[in-house]
Amino acid sequence: MSSTPDRPRRGWGVFAQRDFRMLWVGETVSGLGNSITVVALPLIAVGVLDASSTAVGLIAAAVWLPWLLVGLPVGAWVDRMRKRPLMIACDLVSVSTLVSIPLAAWLDALTLQHLFVVALICGTAAVCFNTAYHSYIRIVLDGRNLLVGNAKLQGSEAVTQVAGPGVAGLLAQAFGTVTGLMADAVTFLISAVCLKRIRVVEPDRAPNGERVTLRRQIIEGLRFVGRDRYLRPMVTWGAAINMALMGYQAVQVVFLVRTVGLNPAMVGLLLTSGSTGGIAGALMATRFSQRFGTARGLLLLQVATSPFALLMPMTTAGPGLLLFAMGGFLVGIGISVTNIVVGSFRQTYCPPHMLGRVVATAMMINHSTIPIGSLLGGVLGDAVGYRPAMWIMTGLVAPCWLILAMSPMRRERDLPQTYELEQAHAKC
Repeated sequence: MSSTPDRPRRGWGVFAQRDFRMLWVGETVSGLGNSITVVALPLIAVGVLDASSTAVGLIAAAVWLPWLLVGLPVGAWVDRMRKRPLMIACDLVSVSTLVSIPLAAWLDALTLQHLFVVALICGTAAVCFNTAYHSYIRIVLDGRNLLVGNAKLQGSEAVTQVAGPGVAGLLAQAFGTVTGLMADAVTFLISAVCLKRIRVVEPDRAPNGERVTLRRQIIEGLRFVGRDRYLRPMVTWGAAINMALMGYQAVQVVFLVRTVGLNPAMVGLLLTSGSTGGIAGALMATRFSQRFGTARGLLLLQVATSPFALLMPMTTAGPGLLLFAMGGFLVGIGISVTNIVVGSFRQTYCPPHMLGRVVATAMMINHSTIPIGSLLGGVLGDAVGYRPAMWIMTGLVAPCWLILAMSPMRRERDLPQTYELEQAHAKC
């Protein structure tokens, strides 16, 4: 059951729906908070506690670790409960956890262990929030305009990834690394308020039926993804591309500074190219998919953009910097559009009672390769040199589209609308 529809506003599109506006603002502000946290915690570790690079790396890894530890059970929990209260609780947990850092610092009791625990708790809250909101958007939009809605959310996510590190640096410069974290906590509070104002009514729990154990629900989610001929290659592609992307991103800063000879300001400017590509991809995703199809268009775009990653190792000083900017921009477009199409497909395709588990399973597998790629890129940089390491890791990005090409997508214009229709088609 959805809330009473708003009076249509000409030109507003999906933003004409009040509940979606509240969800979009809440998710965007929460995403900005997560982006600030990822940068702010290492800044505090270095600037206040004089931490070693190993300690900083552990704190950074702690933000991603919850995906491996609780990603699968969270998917089952999300399918059992109402989404909005869970998302609000995640925001409030993040607020209280982040506020504990300035309090500990003012009491001269801040430690590296404290920062590590905060990273783990905030990372766990992000896992629960992201899994829930991927299911909740389907409820807010009543199953309609999901491609458009996801494009808006993906666009705002790309913007927060660009703005987050800069905002974290400005807050640290203006108020100090510890006090600036209070502003980060406020972003999660704003998100909670926006989510609280959403009017849509959702079921208290999954449809009635046999009460199954958590372990069985997790296994059902894994089997659903592993056996489905569309979801399986999508998850495989996500894991492969994440490993490759994180591999070259782990060494790109050192490559640009020590090999190409750039100053930090120019490095920051170049690194925004990928994120701006993500924004461009979000703006074009809906029209591109309508023009070329969600299956064929996605595959064509990956074929057309992934190989441009090979421009980045060719980067040289002067005009050669355009190679890095162009490569990052085009790869960013391909990744952004694919994320939007795949996310929208999951929301319409999966049975509602399975969606949380499917989202959590996919994101857990996709995120599991992030630390592997980072470690591989760093080791290669020390072992063979920074430019060769860039060649190796971008060389893994370029052919990832083949994973999607081997799926049924190569024969179809559009992805199926629902799992039931796909099963009926497969039996024909």
